[in-house]
Amino acid sequence: MSVPEPAGGEEAKQAKEAEDAEKFSFMATVTKAPKKQIQFADDMQEFTKFPTKTGRRSLSRSISQSSTDSYSSAASYTDSSDDEVSPREKQQTNSKGSSNFCVKNIKQAEFGRREIEIAEQDMSALISLRKRAQGEKPLAGAKIVGCTHITAQTAVLIETLCALGAQCRWSACNIYSTQNEVAAALAEAGVAVFAWKGESEDDFWWCIDRCVNVDGWQANMILDDGGDLTHWVYKKYPNIFKKIRGIVEESVTGVHRLYQLSKAGKLCVPAMNVNDSVTKQKFDNLYCCRESILDGLKRTTDVMFGGKQVVVCGYGEVGKGCCAALKALGAIVYVTEIDPICALQACMDGFRVVKLSEVIRQVDVVITCTGNKNVVTREHLDRMKNSCIVCNMGHSNTEIDVTSLRTPELTWERVRSQVDHVIWPDGKRVVLLAEGRLLNLSCSTVPTFVLSITATTQALALIELYNAPEGRYKQDVYLLPKKMDEYVASLHLPSFDAHLTELTDDQAKYLGLNKNGPFKPNYYRY
Repeated sequence: MSVPEPAGGEEAKQAKEAEDAEKFSFMATVTKAPKKQIQFADDMQEFTKFPTKTGRRSLSRSISQSSTDSYSSAASYTDSSDDEVSPREKQQTNSKGSSNFCVKNIKQAEFGRREIEIAEQDMSALISLRKRAQGEKPLAGAKIVGCTHITAQTAVLIETLCALGAQCRWSACNIYSTQNEVAAALAEAGVAVFAWKGESEDDFWWCIDRCVNVDGWQANMILDDGGDLTHWVYKKYPNIFKKIRGIVEESVTGVHRLYQLSKAGKLCVPAMNVNDSVTKQKFDNLYCCRESILDGLKRTTDVMFGGKQVVVCGYGEVGKGCCAALKALGAIVYVTEIDPICALQACMDGFRVVKLSEVIRQVDVVITCTGNKNVVTREHLDRMKNSCIVCNMGHSNTEIDVTSLRTPELTWERVRSQVDHVIWPDGKRVVLLAEGRLLNLSCSTVPTFVLSITATTQALALIELYNAPEGRYKQDVYLLPKKMDEYVASLHLPSFDAHLTELTDDQAKYLGLNKNGPFKPNYYRY
């Protein structure tokens, strides 16, 4: 049974239609322009026509290199692939007419000076030390030969040493970590620096040799990072050690080498183990790596970590920092360890401790930070899944067996700066970062404030060894005095507006401490 339409229903209906048409009048504009969509589709067809194989590679290189150079201070201003001339073949002089250096491009000194000035803003403790000791010149007469990463932060250290009276000659401890513009700024300031980003192995040793083998100049102090400089002097110029007052070493790898020399009775000068000082190990190794691991991985791969399976080899301070960062982003983290104490710490921190062979087929990322050799072997690499990312956070490039990948059946494809795809015959790809070298300083940068702590520790260690009376230090490896560690920490507290509580005389007597420290015995583990 139909319901009769109310009176005036037809007129109301027409009025409603007119109202709707006016209300949605913009639809007419859309429906009148279908050709725009067709044109867009045509454009897309043109855009998606594949270039040749060579074209694809050059396009990816240009896009990725520009993006890396734009955002990474570690990717130097002078990374341009247009300049293929080796710095060793160039004749360069600074504004004072000196050519006692070898850098990529001295013309980039102004850019480097800005980088150094920016770094100084977050290295107030080191600058404070420079101002306090500048009048006394505690390093007057010191001739320091150094081999470290050459970044804006280490430049602040080098210039502090010069301000305290030292003469310095410097090379890089890593072929990928040099900031070319910073090296140029140091050369312009008169520092004899021999380093550039992307050195060959031959260049690396040539640069060290140029720092050591100099007519009319002989080093009496060594500042090393990794032990390569110390090794070179022992191998090529052992007589130099007759004048050397001490060695300061800051890496796990370098310290291991020093202890080996000491055990064999071949260490002929005192050495300071900065790596195991509290201010280096607990801050640079832990907190620095906690932030820089993500920076390096994000810049090179753009990977999202939520839900990814990651295995971290080693749960020392570096491994702890890496695991904490990855876990915070939602990654599923496994740990490998040889030390039952570190393994138990990993378990208590919520990580599953496994053998690498147990998870190698399923993980998306493999990170090494052990200081050992052949942690990731060719057998492991063969079993990895497609697109697995492999990188190293230890100092040396020995942890991943990269040499085993340079075989005829495997193809290497450089997809962007410091990123290689190693391709197996079946099409599987493994993403190798920085050719197995230190990820954070090769592919990104590290927090300036933390490096201020390490640099201040290094400066104090050099001052201590250089000024120590004869006989205080024997031909052995020493830890930084506890009082000095506490002093470095105290210099950095004002940055946080932190206020220390002071012991009363009664409290100090009860604890058996000096009110001014040191506050912990040497055996205390922080």
